[in-house]
Amino acid sequence: MLREWEELPGYMRTKAVRPYYDRLRKKKLSLFLKRAFDFAAAILLLFILFPAMLIIAVLIVLDSKGGFLYRQERITQYGRKFKILKFRTMTVNADKVGSQVTVRNDNRITKIGAVLRKYRLDELPQLINIIAGDMSFCGTRPESTYYVKKYTPEMFATLLLPAGVTSEASIRYKDEAELLENAEDVDKVYVNEVLPEKMKYNLESIRKFSCLREMGTLLKTMIAVLGD
Repeated sequence: MLREWEELPGYMRTKAVRPYYDRLRKKKLSLFLKRAFDFAAAILLLFILFPAMLIIAVLIVLDSKGGFLYRQERITQYGRKFKILKFRTMTVNADKVGSQVTVRNDNRITKIGAVLRKYRLDELPQLINIIAGDMSFCGTRPESTYYVKKYTPEMFATLLLPAGVTSEASIRYKDEAELLENAEDVDKVYVNEVLPEKMKYNLESIRKFSCLREMGTLLKTMIAVLGD
Protein backbone atom coordinates (compact mmCIF):
# COMPACT_ATOMS: atom_id res chain seq x y z
CA MET A 1 0.00 0.00 0.00
CA LEU A 2 1.01 3.62 -0.47
CA ARG A 3 2.78 5.34 2.43
CA GLU A 4 1.75 8.71 3.79
CA TRP A 5 3.53 11.59 2.04
CA GLU A 6 5.46 12.49 5.19
CA GLU A 7 6.82 8.92 5.38
CA LEU A 8 8.44 9.00 1.95
CA PRO A 9 12.23 9.43 1.70
CA GLY A 10 13.20 13.10 1.55
CA TYR A 11 14.43 12.91 -2.06
CA MET A 12 10.96 11.74 -3.11
CA ARG A 13 9.00 14.47 -1.33
CA THR A 14 9.37 16.95 -4.17
CA LYS A 15 7.12 18.97 -6.46
CA ALA A 16 8.08 16.67 -9.33
CA VAL A 17 6.82 13.55 -7.52
CA ARG A 18 3.74 15.02 -5.82
CA PRO A 19 1.36 14.89 -8.84
CA TYR A 20 2.08 11.16 -9.29
CA TYR A 21 1.59 10.53 -5.57
CA ASP A 22 -1.75 12.35 -5.53
CA ARG A 23 -3.01 10.25 -8.46
CA LEU A 24 -2.06 7.01 -6.74
CA ARG A 25 -3.70 8.13 -3.49
CA LYS A 26 -7.02 7.95 -5.34
CA LYS A 27 -6.35 4.34 -6.36
CA LYS A 28 -6.29 2.63 -2.94
CA LEU A 29 -8.61 -0.23 -3.97
CA SER A 30 -6.69 -0.82 -7.20
CA LEU A 31 -3.40 -0.89 -5.28
CA PHE A 32 -4.84 -3.46 -2.87
CA LEU A 33 -6.09 -5.63 -5.75
CA LYS A 34 -2.73 -5.31 -7.46
CA ARG A 35 -0.90 -6.73 -4.44
CA ALA A 36 -3.51 -9.46 -3.90
CA PHE A 37 -3.22 -10.55 -7.53
CA ASP A 38 0.59 -10.48 -7.42
CA PHE A 39 0.75 -12.64 -4.31
CA ALA A 40 -1.84 -15.22 -5.37
CA ALA A 41 -0.67 -15.50 -8.99
CA ALA A 42 3.00 -15.76 -8.02
CA ILE A 43 2.34 -18.62 -5.58
CA LEU A 44 0.23 -20.47 -8.16
CA LEU A 45 2.79 -20.03 -10.94
CA LEU A 46 5.67 -21.06 -8.68
CA PHE A 47 3.82 -24.27 -7.82
CA ILE A 48 3.03 -25.03 -11.48
CA LEU A 49 6.43 -24.08 -12.90
CA PHE A 50 8.65 -25.52 -10.17
CA PRO A 51 9.46 -28.76 -12.10
CA ALA A 52 10.45 -26.76 -15.19
CA MET A 53 12.56 -24.43 -13.04
CA LEU A 54 14.43 -27.42 -11.61
CA ILE A 55 15.26 -28.62 -15.12
CA ILE A 56 16.47 -25.15 -16.11
CA ALA A 57 18.66 -25.01 -13.00
CA VAL A 58 20.32 -28.33 -13.92
CA LEU A 59 20.91 -27.21 -17.53
CA ILE A 60 22.57 -23.99 -16.37
CA VAL A 61 24.98 -25.85 -14.09
CA LEU A 62 25.83 -28.35 -16.85
CA ASP A 63 26.36 -25.57 -19.40
CA SER A 64 28.91 -23.46 -17.55
CA LYS A 65 30.84 -23.12 -14.33
CA GLY A 66 28.95 -21.57 -11.43
CA GLY A 67 25.60 -21.73 -9.67
CA PHE A 68 22.21 -21.50 -11.34
CA LEU A 69 20.97 -18.34 -9.63
CA TYR A 70 22.13 -14.78 -10.11
CA ARG A 71 21.57 -12.22 -7.35
CA GLN A 72 22.16 -8.52 -7.70
CA GLU A 73 21.25 -5.53 -5.57
CA ARG A 74 18.48 -3.47 -7.12
CA ILE A 75 16.19 -0.66 -6.00
CA THR A 76 12.45 -1.04 -5.48
CA GLN A 77 9.59 0.89 -3.84
CA TYR A 78 10.64 3.93 -1.74
CA GLY A 79 14.28 3.38 -2.69
CA ARG A 80 14.55 0.15 -0.73
CA LYS A 81 17.39 -2.16 -1.71
CA PHE A 82 16.75 -5.84 -2.39
CA LYS A 83 18.39 -8.80 -4.11
CA ILE A 84 16.76 -9.54 -7.45
CA LEU A 85 16.73 -13.22 -8.39
CA LYS A 86 17.35 -14.50 -11.92
CA PHE A 87 18.56 -17.67 -13.51
CA ARG A 88 22.22 -17.12 -14.32
CA THR A 89 22.63 -16.42 -18.04
CA MET A 90 26.18 -15.08 -18.03
CA THR A 91 29.58 -16.25 -16.95
CA VAL A 92 30.47 -15.97 -13.28
CA ASN A 93 31.34 -12.39 -12.18
CA ALA A 94 30.21 -11.02 -15.55
CA ASP A 95 29.06 -7.78 -13.92
CA LYS A 96 32.61 -7.15 -12.73
CA VAL A 97 34.21 -7.42 -16.17
CA GLY A 98 31.89 -5.29 -18.25
CA SER A 99 28.98 -2.85 -18.35
CA GLN A 100 25.99 -3.22 -16.05
CA VAL A 101 23.76 -3.40 -19.12
CA THR A 102 23.95 -6.13 -21.73
CA VAL A 103 24.52 -5.67 -25.45
CA ARG A 104 23.67 -8.03 -28.31
CA ASN A 105 26.25 -10.78 -28.88
CA ASP A 106 27.70 -10.08 -25.44
CA ASN A 107 30.43 -12.70 -25.04
CA ARG A 108 29.59 -13.01 -21.35
CA ILE A 109 26.27 -14.71 -22.16
CA THR A 110 26.29 -18.52 -21.97
CA LYS A 111 24.69 -20.84 -24.54
CA ILE A 112 21.74 -21.77 -22.33
CA GLY A 113 21.64 -18.16 -21.16
CA ALA A 114 20.92 -16.91 -24.67
CA VAL A 115 17.86 -19.16 -24.88
CA LEU A 116 16.62 -18.18 -21.43
CA ARG A 117 16.99 -14.49 -22.25
CA LYS A 118 15.19 -14.81 -25.58
CA TYR A 119 12.06 -16.18 -23.92
CA ARG A 120 12.59 -14.32 -20.63
CA LEU A 121 12.75 -17.58 -18.73
CA ASP A 122 15.63 -16.15 -16.71
CA GLU A 123 13.03 -14.00 -14.94
CA LEU A 124 11.12 -16.95 -13.42
CA PRO A 125 12.89 -16.83 -10.01
CA GLN A 126 11.45 -13.34 -9.60
CA LEU A 127 8.23 -15.04 -8.60
CA ILE A 128 9.95 -15.33 -5.22
CA ASN A 129 10.67 -11.58 -5.25
CA ILE A 130 6.99 -10.95 -5.97
CA ILE A 131 5.82 -13.17 -3.11
CA ALA A 132 8.23 -11.37 -0.78
CA GLY A 133 6.76 -8.02 -1.82
CA ASP A 134 9.95 -6.71 -3.40
CA MET A 135 8.47 -6.77 -6.89
CA SER A 136 5.22 -6.84 -8.83
CA PHE A 137 4.30 -8.44 -12.14
CA CYS A 138 3.94 -4.96 -13.66
CA GLY A 139 6.08 -1.97 -12.79
CA THR A 140 9.26 -0.12 -13.64
CA ARG A 141 12.10 -2.58 -14.12
CA PRO A 142 14.38 -2.36 -11.07
CA GLU A 143 17.62 -0.53 -11.70
CA SER A 144 20.90 -0.87 -9.85
CA THR A 145 21.91 1.78 -7.33
CA TYR A 146 24.37 3.11 -9.93
CA TYR A 147 21.60 4.07 -12.35
CA VAL A 148 19.11 5.25 -9.72
CA LYS A 149 21.68 7.84 -8.67
CA LYS A 150 21.36 9.23 -12.21
CA TYR A 151 17.58 9.77 -11.90
CA THR A 152 16.04 13.20 -12.41
CA PRO A 153 13.66 14.38 -9.63
CA GLU A 154 10.63 13.29 -11.68
CA MET A 155 12.01 9.80 -12.28
CA PHE A 156 11.87 9.11 -8.54
CA ALA A 157 8.08 8.95 -8.92
CA THR A 158 8.56 5.44 -10.34
CA LEU A 159 9.67 4.37 -6.86
CA LEU A 160 6.18 5.00 -5.48
CA LEU A 161 5.29 1.46 -6.60
CA PRO A 162 7.23 -1.82 -6.41
CA ALA A 163 9.60 -2.64 -9.24
CA GLY A 164 8.14 -4.89 -11.90
CA VAL A 165 8.98 -7.97 -13.94
CA THR A 166 7.57 -6.29 -17.03
CA SER A 167 6.31 -2.89 -18.15
CA GLU A 168 5.35 -0.89 -21.20
CA ALA A 169 8.93 0.35 -21.36
CA SER A 170 10.43 -3.15 -21.26
CA ILE A 171 8.11 -4.25 -24.08
CA ARG A 172 9.05 -1.31 -26.29
CA TYR A 173 12.72 -1.70 -25.44
CA LYS A 174 12.89 -5.50 -25.53
CA ASP A 175 15.68 -5.13 -28.12
CA GLU A 176 17.63 -2.76 -25.90
CA ALA A 177 20.78 -4.88 -26.23
CA GLU A 178 20.78 -4.30 -29.99
CA LEU A 179 20.42 -0.54 -29.53
CA LEU A 180 23.50 -0.48 -27.31
CA GLU A 181 25.56 -2.89 -29.39
CA ASN A 182 27.60 -0.26 -31.23
CA ALA A 183 27.87 2.27 -28.43
CA GLU A 184 31.43 3.28 -27.53
CA ASP A 185 30.40 3.99 -23.93
CA VAL A 186 27.44 1.73 -23.14
CA ASP A 187 26.74 3.20 -19.69
CA LYS A 188 26.82 6.77 -21.00
CA VAL A 189 24.44 6.03 -23.87
CA TYR A 190 22.10 4.14 -21.55
CA VAL A 191 21.93 6.98 -19.00
CA ASN A 192 21.68 9.85 -21.49
CA GLU A 193 19.55 8.31 -24.23
CA VAL A 194 17.87 5.01 -23.38
CA LEU A 195 16.91 5.56 -19.72
CA PRO A 196 15.12 8.90 -20.30
CA GLU A 197 13.02 7.39 -23.09
CA LYS A 198 12.11 4.33 -21.02
CA MET A 199 11.16 6.58 -18.13
CA LYS A 200 8.61 8.40 -20.30
CA TYR A 201 6.64 5.14 -20.51
CA ASN A 202 7.24 4.31 -16.85
CA LEU A 203 5.97 7.68 -15.69
CA GLU A 204 2.96 7.45 -18.00
CA SER A 205 2.12 4.08 -16.41
CA ILE A 206 2.11 5.75 -13.00
CA ARG A 207 -0.13 8.59 -14.21
CA LYS A 208 -2.59 6.18 -15.84
CA PHE A 209 -2.30 3.35 -13.32
CA SER A 210 -5.15 0.84 -13.22
CA CYS A 211 -5.40 -2.92 -12.77
CA LEU A 212 -7.01 -3.25 -16.20
CA ARG A 213 -4.12 -1.40 -17.82
CA GLU A 214 -1.65 -3.72 -16.11
CA MET A 215 -3.52 -6.80 -17.33
CA GLY A 216 -3.11 -5.37 -20.81
CA THR A 217 0.62 -4.96 -20.25
CA LEU A 218 0.91 -8.60 -19.16
CA LEU A 219 -0.94 -9.72 -22.29
CA LYS A 220 1.28 -7.58 -24.54
CA THR A 221 4.36 -9.02 -22.83
CA MET A 222 3.29 -12.58 -23.59
CA ILE A 223 2.61 -11.67 -27.20
CA ALA A 224 5.98 -9.95 -27.51
CA VAL A 225 7.86 -12.91 -26.02
CA LEU A 226 6.06 -15.57 -28.04
CA GLY A 227 6.42 -13.47 -31.18
CA ASP A 228 10.25 -13.55 -31.05
